[in-house]
Amino acid sequence: ESFHYLCFPISGISANEFSVLRSPESVVFREGSWPIPGERIPDVAALSMGFSIEDDLSWPGLAVGDLFRRPRATVLVTVTGLDKLTLPKSGISYPVENAVPFSLDSVANAIHTLFSEETPVVVQLAPSEERVYMVGKANSVFEDLSVTLRQLRNRLFQENSILASLPLNSLSRNSEVDLLFLSELQVLHDITSLLSRHKHLAKDHSPDLYSLELSGLEEIGKRYGEDSQQFKDASQILADSLQKFADEMYSLYGGNAVVEVVTVKTFDTPFVRKSRSILQSTSQTKSENPYNLGYSYNFNYAVVFNIVFWIMIGLAIAVIVISYNLWNMDPGYDSIIYRMTNQKIRMD
Repeated sequence: ESFHYLCFPISGISANEFSVLRSPESVVFREGSWPIPGERIPDVAALSMGFSIEDDLSWPGLAVGDLFRRPRATVLVTVTGLDKLTLPKSGISYPVENAVPFSLDSVANAIHTLFSEETPVVVQLAPSEERVYMVGKANSVFEDLSVTLRQLRNRLFQENSILASLPLNSLSRNSEVDLLFLSELQVLHDITSLLSRHKHLAKDHSPDLYSLELSGLEEIGKRYGEDSQQFKDASQILADSLQKFADEMYSLYGGNAVVEVVTVKTFDTPFVRKSRSILQSTSQTKSENPYNLGYSYNFNYAVVFNIVFWIMIGLAIAVIVISYNLWNMDPGYDSIIYRMTNQKIRMD
């Protein structure tokens, strides 16, 4: 099921950047150095998936693209605590100004509201904080994901974990900080592994959303220092793992997925967010409106307006064309009007 990125030049992603690793042809990101406000990143994700947003986004980095072929998945990975991340493949990057904490809750709620009867994948994870948000009928597939620190640690020491194949270099299996960083990479691996075993999730028509926040590298920098060999090795491992994760997700969705990475050295404001329970109930509670006021603008207003407007124009043109042709019709021998009129004349 499915609003669930030879040799290329080495590209660097400096701190506070929004980078597009992979994207389909239907989603067009323009080359340029246009800064994007940190709080508008969720709006970019919503627009790329074909959803409406409350406030217009005057950012030239995202073009209109194909309106009739939207991506089946959006994957956004946020990495904190580094100045530069070197990825094996080139991509499009934009500077992020006003790097404030953000979430894709609005996109997740839109998917849940519009596709509640289907089985979209909505997974939002922050492994180091044990913050998890999953919603929708596809939850049962991702119930096996390790989400608590204890589960993450135990997962690393299983036979099929990434420790068996990942070159640790200066990182240690005995360090809690190193294990926290590696457990986040394990989550990336487990997501693609679960999705590859349930490929039907990536083939339906409902959009999927994956939002991951990785702070393990930041903890390694605090523990060993950013000039340490551990930090350098961890940065390289993270870059390789992210590129592999992007390529696998892009492939699983048949090339119809957007994979993005946001790198932030430090957020300008603390991250304060309401916690969510794992496998949250599908019912969404809404804040009460004591004055019973209507919304000044509905997200679907533009869509409904265009549908009604163009249908009315089409019907009006159809009536005019039909009326004109009837008025100027030549009543020939094959015309029912001629036959009935001629019969009436003969009877008279």
